[in-house]
Amino acid sequence: MAVPCTVSKKSVKSEAFDPFKQKTLGSTVSFSGIGLFTGEHVELKLHPLAPGSGILFQRTDVEGSSPLAAELKNVVSTPRCTILGNEQVSIHTVEHLLAALYAMGLDNLLIELNGPEVPIVDGSARPFVQAIKEAGFVHQEADKEIHKLTSPLYWSQSDVHLVALPSDELRISYTLHYPQSTYIGSQYCSFAITPETFEEEISPSRTFCLYEEILPFIEKGLIKGGGPDNAVIIKEDQVINSEGVRFSDEMARHKVLDLIGDLSLIPPFTAHIIAIRSGHASNISFAAELMNHLNAGENLNGR
Repeated sequence: MAVPCTVSKKSVKSEAFDPFKQKTLGSTVSFSGIGLFTGEHVELKLHPLAPGSGILFQRTDVEGSSPLAAELKNVVSTPRCTILGNEQVSIHTVEHLLAALYAMGLDNLLIELNGPEVPIVDGSARPFVQAIKEAGFVHQEADKEIHKLTSPLYWSQSDVHLVALPSDELRISYTLHYPQSTYIGSQYCSFAITPETFEEEISPSRTFCLYEEILPFIEKGLIKGGGPDNAVIIKEDQVINSEGVRFSDEMARHKVLDLIGDLSLIPPFTAHIIAIRSGHASNISFAAELMNHLNAGENLNGR
C-alpha cells in the first residue's frame, strides 16, 4: 500500500513554479460528493507522495485492494467517462480530477476514495483547482521528464480526427460540432495549457448533455447523480440551469478539459493537439498511439 509522505512547509505556496521539477501537494486535501453515474456519496482525499511515485488511486472501501496507477494501461472502459480498473477495483469518472492535477503540474499523489467514482462536484474541475491552490505545491528533489514530439501524428475514425504537431508548449485546439443541437452548433477554442490558463479559462467549464439524449440513461438508472447542479443541461435548445453558461463556448472548453484528463494518463509532453469531435474513447486510442510516438522522440531537459 502506498504511504503518504510528509513535506516541508517552506515556500509551499510562494515558490516559483518550475516545470522541470516533480511536485506534490503541500498538505492533504479532502472532497466529498456524489458520483455522476453511480449516485453514491464518496469521500476523497489527496495525499502527498514521495518523488517518482506517480498518481495512485486507492479504494479504501475494498479490503486488500492494491493502489491503481493513473496510467493508460489501466483504462478499462470509456462509457461517457474514463474508468480505470484492475482485477480488484474500478474507479469511474477520473478525468476531471486528473486534468486538474496534470494542468497544475502535480506528479506524485495518493488519491484515497471510499467508493467507485470520483465526486462530480459542480461538473467542472474548478473545485479541485481551488483546493489544490489552497494546499499549495512542493518542488521535490527529482527532475520531471517531459517528452517532446518531433514529428506529426494523425489519428482518424469516421468524423473524429486528432492530430499532434511538434511544439515547444502543450497547446490544445478543439472543434466541437453538435448538429443535433442548434444551441451548441459548432464551437472552437484553443489554449496553451498552463496552470494559469487552465484555472481561469478551462477548469470552470462543466460537463454538458442534451436532455433528450440523457433521458433514456436516467430512466435505465445509468446516470444516478446528474442534475442541473453538476451539469449544463440543454432542453429544446435552451439551457435549463439557473446559472446559464459560464462561457459562450463552455461545451468546447469542457471537451478540452476532458482531453487533458485523458492525456494525463501518458507521460508529460509538449505538442500542439488538434481535436475535432473527439470523446473519451477516441482520446484514449489516440493517447496510446501518441505515447508510442513520443517514446521514439526526444526529451526536454530543464537543467
